[in-house]
Order: sequence, then structure tokens, then C-alpha cells
Amino acid sequence: MSPPGEAHALRILLVDDHAIVREGLKRLLEGTGWSIAEAENGFQALELMRREPFDLAIIDLSMPGMSGLDLLHRTRAEFARMGILVLSMHAEEQYAMRAFKAGANGYVTKDSAARELVNAVRKVAAGGAYVSAGLAERMVLQLGGTMQVPRHTELSDRELDVLRRLVAGQRPTEIAQALHLSVKTVSTHKTRIQDKLQLHNTAALVRYGMENGLCADDAVPESGF
Repeated sequence: MSPPGEAHALRILLVDDHAIVREGLKRLLEGTGWSIAEAENGFQALELMRREPFDLAIIDLSMPGMSGLDLLHRTRAEFARMGILVLSMHAEEQYAMRAFKAGANGYVTKDSAARELVNAVRKVAAGGAYVSAGLAERMVLQLGGTMQVPRHTELSDRELDVLRRLVAGQRPTEIAQALHLSVKTVSTHKTRIQDKLQLHNTAALVRYGMENGLCADDAVPESGF
């Protein structure tokens, strides 16, 4: 039976490259009566979306191959009416703002309580938007100019992804393979990142990334949901 206020059991697609995270999400959503499907990457997610209808997709931002932001753009372009909730390890306001600009309807961090996740799903599925109170406050402060904006907000989504992977210790060849790019393209992104951040070498990039909490969570061991 659907929860009160829902005309039918929601059809939800979980998109995360970590099986343990998907299993954790399924357990959190048990008892809702919702129909849950899974995809381990963006390409698989798009295939499933094209084969069957979903009311809402829960998408991780950091995945190998097609990033969560890339998937957000493509999902919004093809499935304009689908609700999209981002579930990310990143609690920084810049990630939430990038997600909303890419077409997300909600943003929840992976350390959120189960009740918050279920409430976020219901609100987004009903056509609303959701972001936690603390994160919303920081977003407003940054947009209003009362909070200092970090330099990496000037980076494109792809440049930020490359930077996070460099900070995580990935070599250009590994980054190229993970993002389906050429090594030359990765090197070009690295040069642009250094120019925008005014940093002259890789060590300075890594130090800046560490100081600002930038590290690709799919490039380092996962500690679990």
C-alpha cells in the first residue's frame, strides 16, 4: 500500500557504483511499498530509464565513467518530468549548487538520517525541492556574498572532477580511463585548473584540494554507507 498522499507506489531508480551503498539505500527505503531498481553507473541508468518509467532517480555524484553531474544533465534533457534526488558524500554547498544547476530537485548527504532521506524522496516525488536546513543556510550565505566563495567554484564540473581525482592520488592515465577521456585532454584540464587556481604544480594542487576537502570518493576506498 502506498503511503498517504501518494497515488501509487513510487518507482525509484538507485544509481551508485558501490553495491554496499545501494544495499544500504534499499534497506532504508524498505517498508515504504516503493518499487526499487538499481544501476551501478550512469550508462546503465540511462538504459533502464529508456526501458521503463521511473518517478524518481536517486543519484550519486561521484561515479566512474559518466559522473553524477553528467548523468543529471542527460537525465533532465531526456526525462524532464522525472524527479532527481542527489545523495552525496559531499556536504559542501558548492556541490549542492552545481547539482541544482544541473537539474536536481533535491540534495541529501549520505550521513543523513533515514527519516530525512524518506522525507526528501516524498517531497521531490510530489514535485517539490529538498535540501537540508544547514546546507540551505550555507548556500544562501554564499549566494548573498556573506560567506567567502572558494576559488574552485570557478572550475567547470569536469575540471572539478579532475581536480578531485588528482587530490585522491590518481595519475593522469587513471583519470583518463575512469572518465573515458584521452590523457592529453586530462592534461589540458589540469593546466586550466592550475591557471584558474593560480597554482604552479601538482603538489600545490593536491595541497589546495586537501585544505578544501576535495577528494573523489570513488577514487579511494569506501568506508560503507
